[in-house]
Amino acid sequence: MATRSICVFCGSRSGTDAAYQAAAEAFGASFAEKNWRLVYGAGDVGLMGAVANAAQASGAETFGVIPTHLLEWEVGKTDLTNFIVTENMHERKKVMFMNCDAIVVLPGGAGSLDEFFEVLTWRQLKLHAKPIVLLNVNGFWDPLMGLVDHVIAQGFADASLRDFVQVAGDVAELQAMLDTALA
Repeated sequence: MATRSICVFCGSRSGTDAAYQAAAEAFGASFAEKNWRLVYGAGDVGLMGAVANAAQASGAETFGVIPTHLLEWEVGKTDLTNFIVTENMHERKKVMFMNCDAIVVLPGGAGSLDEFFEVLTWRQLKLHAKPIVLLNVNGFWDPLMGLVDHVIAQGFADASLRDFVQVAGDVAELQAMLDTALA
């Protein structure tokens, strides 16, 4: 079976709940077994570093993309299988998206929200049909999905918007969703 590439958007911080870090590590550790390549923001801090280090330890390929201005701040992880430095954030997102088969969003902040809404908007506009899955560790993404439902209820999007996002409660459910979507 050919390697499938999973783009992971997540925090450059670890957050306040240890479950976020544990989920990132558990997900990253499954990459080699699933024959998946990690595509992510190339940082070695926060959940980004956790998922990447676990993927590397599992023997998986890693593909990191980082803009020049974040090399120091996010501690660019240069020991990846592929390490790409871009000029800016827009180029980073484009390269990550172009090199993946599915998108997974772990807990994160404004950057993760930006990345999520960009790929969701592209999906709504029929620019791609890649699966988008939120890993909803301890209900982290419940408020976000409430907002999406509110946008739909207020007439700013069709109900189909909700269909473009899957929500996994844990790593096992996330893996099953990806296995089905990428079969």
